[in-house]
Amino acid sequence: MFSTLIKKKLSDNQVANIFINAIFECVDKGFCEVASLINEDPVFVTPPNISENASGEFGLIIIVGNLSFLESTFDAHQAANVEKLIFSKLSKVYEMDVDEFENLIRNYQSFISRVNHPSKNWIYGMSRAIFHKYKLNEYQDEYFKRMRSPNPLFLKRMDEVVCNYIWNWDAFFKKYRM
Repeated sequence: MFSTLIKKKLSDNQVANIFINAIFECVDKGFCEVASLINEDPVFVTPPNISENASGEFGLIIIVGNLSFLESTFDAHQAANVEKLIFSKLSKVYEMDVDEFENLIRNYQSFISRVNHPSKNWIYGMSRAIFHKYKLNEYQDEYFKRMRSPNPLFLKRMDEVVCNYIWNWDAFFKKYRM
């Protein structure tokens, strides 16, 4: 009972660490299932045969998507501080300098916006980005292949998968405060 009344206060640095570690843990543990779901999806004429170890693109898409939700969760100043810490920490993980890593993330954000236009739904955009980054068009039936557009049934299933990788800020704030 008292655990809901007494919330642990976290610094921006601690929030950034928790955020990064949780995303990496989810991607590392869950991508083999995601690859399997894509490989077995009935919309593909031939299976894409995505390796269970090919989580790089997926991980970046998940990071970018979660960063977009970060901006709507915090006030602008705090979001900028946490994002700056995340960029600093992730640049070390990806063995890049901070500016180079931030540029990579901004390019992914731009890519997701472009493939998702005119929609503003980030979940849908992330699903479309997965489709394009893993070059899944070549495995579709002729109709969708010619259109160069993902089968909506695949996107719907991928939206459900991607939702599981979005950070739950409501649950986080029930346990912690900043």
